[in-house]
Amino acid sequence: MLRCMSAEFALAGLPAPVPSCEDHSEAHVHAASIILKLRGMGIADRAVLKAIETVPRALFVPEKWRHHAYSDHELPIECGQMMSAPTIVGLMTVSLDVSDRHSVLEIGTGSGYQSAILSRLARRVTTIDRFRKLVKAAELRWQHLGIRNITAIVGDGALGWARQAPFDRILVNAACVTPPVKLIAQLSDQGILTAPTGDGRGGQRLTLFQRIGRNVDTRDLGPSRFLPLVSGVAQNL
Repeated sequence: MLRCMSAEFALAGLPAPVPSCEDHSEAHVHAASIILKLRGMGIADRAVLKAIETVPRALFVPEKWRHHAYSDHELPIECGQMMSAPTIVGLMTVSLDVSDRHSVLEIGTGSGYQSAILSRLARRVTTIDRFRKLVKAAELRWQHLGIRNITAIVGDGALGWARQAPFDRILVNAACVTPPVKLIAQLSDQGILTAPTGDGRGGQRLTLFQRIGRNVDTRDLGPSRFLPLVSGVAQNL
């Protein structure tokens, strides 16, 4: 299995994920430090903490930055994109209050790490990215981990995925200058959407939107720093 997956990763231009026993032990120690930090932030949801503890973050980090995989800051990935810091992943995940009955839409697949965390909690995850290269690489990583409840789509995340709406939960991994009305419209009643809002000039805020009938309640979750949400599909990547 590892030999087959190594070949697939090589074809995709990715480092083969064949960790040693020492790597596993070190990763466990690093994951435990992240869990302690999340607990210190008041995040106590056991299912979320277990998901973060059991999904190997280093597998989703480019080899050049792998020694920083468990550092609590964002990391660069392919296609000029960024991978969120572990504590931001934890905060955004717990804000969604995901259960195994929920269908989740994720905007911005990126490395696939956040998708993998959500897959441990939700019934089904649909994730969209404008970069085909990122989607292909993420699918290989999920396959390596035996994750089968994620559907990845190359598309315009700003439009959501109306053909499968409504979704119980939506997570947006890119900053929306204004509230993402088109995405909020794809929420089920009582559904929750978490997204960074605002721009670099006025400051970004991580914002929770909950659709209650025809109304939408909002809650400020604190400062954030994400790349802007870009419409359309990348033509060359």
